[in-house]
Amino acid sequence: MTSFAAIDFETANYAQNSACALGLVVVEDGRIVRRLHALIRPPSRQFVFTYIHGLTWRDVEEAPDFAEVWAAMADELRGVRFLAAHNAPFDRGVLGACCATYGLAMPPQPFVCTVQLARARWNIRPTRLPDVCRRLGIILQHHQADSDAEACARIVIAALDSGWRGPAPTKP
Repeated sequence: MTSFAAIDFETANYAQNSACALGLVVVEDGRIVRRLHALIRPPSRQFVFTYIHGLTWRDVEEAPDFAEVWAAMADELRGVRFLAAHNAPFDRGVLGACCATYGLAMPPQPFVCTVQLARARWNIRPTRLPDVCRRLGIILQHHQADSDAEACARIVIAALDSGWRGPAPTKP
């Protein structure tokens, strides 16, 4: 089987670089081997999405910024074949904006979108994360970054178990 990491961000506001929480789940040979969660102090104190994830500036004001969090987590991606996210364009955009804000390199791995995977593999609609999890019997505490990342990992594991081979290898 393949190694991959599932990633999920929660953001404070509409700015793509406003990550305030990060969940990262590393999978090797179909088993979750690491589950990481970090609160992140975003560049701005403005929190618009508290109603979604429950986080406020008070929760993160003493947390490390993205550069510090990423320095601790980036090594976890060494050796993984791809990154998975539910609605990958969002999480890839947040990761890219945060990396750009702090002058960090984006990880080289391709992203797999579990929204697209759920549609293609099982014809699931709607494809909101709670709907996909309910259909596949995956436990979820929605909008908790580590739970969302773990659910995403379990969607990919289910797809791999059902014969999906992962993304096509990319050329260097």
